[in-house]
Amino acid sequence: MAKILIVDDDVHINDMLSEALGTQGYEVVKAYSGTEALMVLEKGRPDLVLLDLMIPGLSGEELLPKIKDIPVIVVSAKADINDKVGLLLNGAADYITKPFNMQELLARITVQLRNANKTTTASEQRVLTFGALTLNMDTHILYIENPDVSDKSECKITRTEFAILKLLMQNPEQVVAKLTILDNISIDTPDCTEDSLKIHIHNLRKKLKEATGKELIKAVWGIGFMITSKS
Repeated sequence: MAKILIVDDDVHINDMLSEALGTQGYEVVKAYSGTEALMVLEKGRPDLVLLDLMIPGLSGEELLPKIKDIPVIVVSAKADINDKVGLLLNGAADYITKPFNMQELLARITVQLRNANKTTTASEQRVLTFGALTLNMDTHILYIENPDVSDKSECKITRTEFAILKLLMQNPEQVVAKLTILDNISIDTPDCTEDSLKIHIHNLRKKLKEATGKELIKAVWGIGFMITSKS
């Protein structure tokens, strides 16, 4: 279940929220100041933050821009529309005014967690990885991990090579027939023929071997090709 960080210096509200969230199955972490919340965030990443504004140490307004890529629901007694608009523009995912209805807050939490999960899933689907290879399907850029420098370097590939590699990485350790490759890559590169396919794969295999030192793409005689980590 999702982990939620509650940041509120009011012990009664903090405990009430913690109990309500706990009964819903959420894992709860508490903080009573902006400074304490920042320390909690440095130790681990929650899935959502409930943030009061008027807290000691770092205020809620000061803490908000320091919370990256985590949905934040501001829970505050400040009801002025300008406060709400400003916080939403500065990164808050939602804003609810104290005193609040617990069922409404739980519903808003559910919505934000659902949206965050959709975003994460979509992001994960746009990147393929296999061993040292990372293929970005949006930019068509191939990155090769370099263990010597703990970094990734870009490997230049053509449009057709990208289409071939994408299909093979979507089916790791499996033989993909030549006709299947031609049918599928026609979406990305319609000009590839059975004769030119051999040339494209030869060039791709060469680039990958030079970059990784390994023969990652192997031909299965009479059938097709596969990407494999097995020697």
